[in-house]
Amino acid sequence: MVRENWTDGRLDEFEKRIDERFDRVDERFDEVDKRFEQVDKRFEQVDKRLEKIDGRLESMQKTLVFGVIAMSSAYIAGFAALVTQI
Repeated sequence: MVRENWTDGRLDEFEKRIDERFDRVDERFDEVDKRFEQVDKRFEQVDKRLEKIDGRLESMQKTLVFGVIAMSSAYIAGFAALVTQI
């Protein structure tokens, strides 16, 4: 099979085909971008939930620390009362 010479017409046709293929690729990337936007929105929701949980854990931690201090104080006061009774 003899190969034809590249003419301006053939080059123009080749350019059109390449442009069409790249347009399809661009459409696919647009779909991927939309999916990533949805994933980003989901991660934002997860971040908000985690921030709420973090706030709750901090308040629980403070409560536990105060509880430990109160119990320790009660034990010390109890031991002091026992020692003074002896």
